[in-house]
Amino acid sequence: MTFKNVVLAMLLSVGLALPVAADRVKDLVNISGVRENQLVGYGLVVGLPGTGDQTSQAPFTIQSVRNMLTGFGVRVPDNVNPQLKNVAAVTIHAALPAFAKPGQKIDITISSIGNASSLRGGSLLMAPLMGADGQVYAVAQGSLLVSGLGATGNDGSRVTVNIPSAGRIPNGAIVERAAPSAMANNGEVMLNLKKADFTTASRLSEEINKVFGAGTASAMDSTTVKVLGPSNADRRVTFISMLQELEIQPAEAVAKVVVNSRTGTIVIGGNVRVMPTAVTHGSLTVSVTESVNVSQPGPFGGQGQTAITPESNIQVNQTGSRMFLLNAGVTLEEIVKAINDVGAAPSDLVAILEALDQAGALRAELVVI
Repeated sequence: MTFKNVVLAMLLSVGLALPVAADRVKDLVNISGVRENQLVGYGLVVGLPGTGDQTSQAPFTIQSVRNMLTGFGVRVPDNVNPQLKNVAAVTIHAALPAFAKPGQKIDITISSIGNASSLRGGSLLMAPLMGADGQVYAVAQGSLLVSGLGATGNDGSRVTVNIPSAGRIPNGAIVERAAPSAMANNGEVMLNLKKADFTTASRLSEEINKVFGAGTASAMDSTTVKVLGPSNADRRVTFISMLQELEIQPAEAVAKVVVNSRTGTIVIGGNVRVMPTAVTHGSLTVSVTESVNVSQPGPFGGQGQTAITPESNIQVNQTGSRMFLLNAGVTLEEIVKAINDVGAAPSDLVAILEALDQAGALRAELVVI
């Protein structure tokens, strides 16, 4: 076994031997009615150093400029088509925090929707940000911070660092309207588990009843626990604060094997088990070599011509496959050790796991992403 495999086996054995630590309630649940709201808007970024939209290919930028100037009493003749390279049409999006009040500021992200090559050095003109209900909840404006950089040569060569067509404005929007809260005012607090599990919901309900008294909490389903709290706003805030600081031991996760087919990443959960199985796996390597033979006529041969003939050489090598045995109920550490001992590559491991799943020997959910 290699040093890498020895270290992996040691980490797995230590991790499996440690007791499961308790987690805070605030890390496990969301409170119903306490959530962010997504905002989106459209605007213009001006003051760009010639890196804005090419208006011949982005006519909506010119249309937006015309509409803006009309609002200021400036009319552009219909037969004039200004070629503005210092303006870019952009979308703006932000997240409105729960209980955000008018006058507070939030961060915004700006992204080009035209063909602007860079937004560096630009300023966003005042633009409304709307929610899903069509109401304006914030107004954005300010100078952009762009981490990306791009440069283009006369011969068409280009160098780009990060993404120059997107940027951010910290505290770039002012909240104009508070989002309606769906939180109940009668004292009921609904705790929604981030990962649904009947055991975790039951343990959460039991812990709350143990601390605050019987009947305070009741598990509604695998996701929601209803808690009866004070109706007074100040006392309810204190009560929720105390709820969030409680600690419980969540249930063990469902046994899963997650395979990322694009990157070759494989994650095997600690609860994965297999039935008695014998596995053999070998690798087949095919090598194709192309060469060219040149045939020339002999000296003073008269009318002979040079001939070029391709030649292919194909070799097939199959490494000797070894069989290994997985006993009933083996642990994650034993699975990794057995597969590493036969020298299986990540792609081989994927094939072995898929075969185990098809044979019904893998006691876990195989997820391929």
